[in-house]
Amino acid sequence: MKKIIKWATVAIIASVFIGTFVFLYQKSLPQQSRYETNLATIKDLQKTTIITGKIEPRDEVNIKPQISGIITELYKEAGEMVAKNEVIAKVKVIPDMGNLSAAENRVYLANLAFKQAQTDHERMKRLYNDKVISAEDFEKSEMAFKQAEAEKNGAEDALNIVRDGISLSNANMSTTLIRSTIDGLILDIPVKVGNSVILSNSFNDGTTIATVADMSDLIFKGMIDETEVGRIHQDMPVDITVGAIPDLHLTAILEYISPKAIEENGANQFEVKAAITLPNDVTIRSGYSANAEIVLDGVKGAVTIPESSLEFSGDSVFVYLLTDSIKQTYVRQQVTTGISDGVNIEIKSGIKANDKVRGIEVKD
Repeated sequence: MKKIIKWATVAIIASVFIGTFVFLYQKSLPQQSRYETNLATIKDLQKTTIITGKIEPRDEVNIKPQISGIITELYKEAGEMVAKNEVIAKVKVIPDMGNLSAAENRVYLANLAFKQAQTDHERMKRLYNDKVISAEDFEKSEMAFKQAEAEKNGAEDALNIVRDGISLSNANMSTTLIRSTIDGLILDIPVKVGNSVILSNSFNDGTTIATVADMSDLIFKGMIDETEVGRIHQDMPVDITVGAIPDLHLTAILEYISPKAIEENGANQFEVKAAITLPNDVTIRSGYSANAEIVLDGVKGAVTIPESSLEFSGDSVFVYLLTDSIKQTYVRQQVTTGISDGVNIEIKSGIKANDKVRGIEVKD
């Protein structure tokens, strides 16, 4: 019994040893690589470039007040249409004390001059009626009186504008009424009733009461790399896709290429603009992100294969042409390539349509 156990143990050990040896030997043998097979096909290729950017109205205007003051009324809201010269808001004037004092002083002096001119004119009129002075002297006094009267009215009007923002001579064009300067859509009203606003001057840009834009005239604005800017030109067709509306494609025409580069993240970029043709039933919001696709080059009826089938060696390009589909054997073949769309590439010579070439390796 002991001998049987002994020989059984030896047999088990020998089996494990032999099995391990066989396993390691099989693992050490070279494995035959397996590859996908790609078919050379005839198709049209286009080389395109994609420009990222956004859609903006061509004309976007910031409406600013002509006087400083406080917003007392807002007649419009963002999203509403507005016509040129239509009132958007009303401002209560807070006059500058220096300007107010100067305007009041001008009124005081103008009244003094007017009273004196009026007295002189009445005196000259009596003398003229008594035929003591000539008509020429009387006309001069009359002219001086009218000038003094005009200066008095002008001074009072100026005081009213400084104090109340309203012209006595043209109340309809009051500077307290903030009007749109164009027809369009109100994109934003960044102020509220009670906010203080200031007019634009050499020291600041002034307070924006509203932003108005013509949303019927839109452009695409983006940046293109310097490596591709030399391949585009004005009047090229552009296909626009909008991120917020995936199924929407808009046609556009390239109308502007910046003559000067802007450095971004270490690369030179050029600004481009394209005029968009907007369908009547489509609504686009200002600031939508979008991609513009421009066709740089194209070829029709080209022999093409996936670009992953190529092998590069120095300045030469090769493919592996299938010679035996059962054993999966290949022959190395030099080819001449053309344009690529990023996935497929044109083969100008070296293989023909329906040839089969080696693709990427298949992993077990």
